[in-house]
Amino acid sequence: MKRIKYILASIVIGALSLQSCSEDKMDDINKNKNNPEFVESRFILTEVMTKTGFYVTGSDLAFYASIYTELLGGAHAQFYNAQERLGEPSLSTTYNNLWNAIYVNLRSLKMVEQKCSEGGAEAGNYNALGVAQILKAYNLALLTDLFGDVPYSEALEPLKNPQAKIDKQEDLYKEVFRLLDDAIVNLAKDSKYPNLGKQDLIYGGGNSESWIKAAHGLKARYLMRLSFVNADYQGVIDNVNKSFANSIEDFNYQVPGVDYPFYTVFQAREGMFSSKTYYDLMKRLDPKDPRLNDYFVKVGKENPTVVLVDHGGRVTQSQSTYSPSGLSWGTSSDLANATNAVYLMSYHELLFLKAEAQARLGDSDAVTTLQLAVNAGLNKKQKFRYLNYNREIPTNLTGEALLKRIAEEKYLSAFEVESIEMYNDIRRWKAMGENLIELQHKDPTKFPKRFAYGNSDVSNNPHVRAAYGDGSYVYTEDVWWAGGTR
Repeated sequence: MKRIKYILASIVIGALSLQSCSEDKMDDINKNKNNPEFVESRFILTEVMTKTGFYVTGSDLAFYASIYTELLGGAHAQFYNAQERLGEPSLSTTYNNLWNAIYVNLRSLKMVEQKCSEGGAEAGNYNALGVAQILKAYNLALLTDLFGDVPYSEALEPLKNPQAKIDKQEDLYKEVFRLLDDAIVNLAKDSKYPNLGKQDLIYGGGNSESWIKAAHGLKARYLMRLSFVNADYQGVIDNVNKSFANSIEDFNYQVPGVDYPFYTVFQAREGMFSSKTYYDLMKRLDPKDPRLNDYFVKVGKENPTVVLVDHGGRVTQSQSTYSPSGLSWGTSSDLANATNAVYLMSYHELLFLKAEAQARLGDSDAVTTLQLAVNAGLNKKQKFRYLNYNREIPTNLTGEALLKRIAEEKYLSAFEVESIEMYNDIRRWKAMGENLIELQHKDPTKFPKRFAYGNSDVSNNPHVRAAYGDGSYVYTEDVWWAGGTR
């Protein structure tokens, strides 16, 4: 009998041991090794840089902004609808994927902030912390610039706050400046961890000094953005002077194997084409501008010519009628445009900001700065560069004439991928009562004053649903920094 008990006990112990081993094995099997519980901050930042460059800055947001600013014209499918204001500008589905992408970035960056702050798993990783704060400021500013008041303070914990409240743009801008100021402080500290190294796809090494310059450049941009509600032109100049010294230091995304978004979308959709507004301005300012030969691809077999989308007239829905942009067009034997840079912020933009600030302060150096800005814009990191073309700006420009010339030259330099910034500038100038860029759309009342909220939140968040209404607010409601209330 005892022997039977010993045997039973052994069986039970063996079964428990087997069960324990099996549970351990099952626990191991159930783990997704491609989605580990702990990911180092540097890897998260690499992913965010790619998503910011390609899925946010170089995305449908820029494509639609190009049409609204008339840098390009829409002549097919959704781009034709945007051109004719048939629905796209006011639909919650138009920008939904990009709306979601920005929030994914913001949540990832909050995760890095927590990891690298006191008490976090990488506390003392000041390089990663500062970079995360700059990217977070950039994504947040882009979000509120385009959409106005948006969920933020409660939105980065969606499980805890599935119906996050909407924050005011004025408060969001305070957060943007806080993030940039904190980033500058953190990047100046001695980090307890190595710099990002090759995980830094923007500066290639995680150099803190380069990122500090980017932070000052963004501060200059955002200070200028608020010039209608709280002008600080000297602050703009001071931050420009602390930022990029040349175009090598540009804040841009240019990675081998990741194609230029405007090139990619033209190859896939062929929906955006050359704009008469843009072409006419370029030709008026300088009939010998070499970009006239490169930026506008001739069409037609027998007598090739430039055919432009006329924003003030009738537009034919077609993929073959109009001239493609010379920066997004390409063939199987000409892939050069695929390598064009995506600018988060450029050296030439900084110089245009400085020139405008100087002009508004009555500083005679504004013309000299404008000359530098124009020449820098002619040599962007793209297929066409004009090292031997010296575009001379009249030295006697002053007052409104100088401001208009600064705006017009900046407009020409913004083609294509800097269209979001031009969209922001045009709205700011309009708020200040200045028609510095003369758009030609046949229905001026249908200039979108903002982008429509994303459908994910319109459908699931009652706060956003109420703010969206029927979508017509995009034509009537300015954002806060342009004189609106939301």
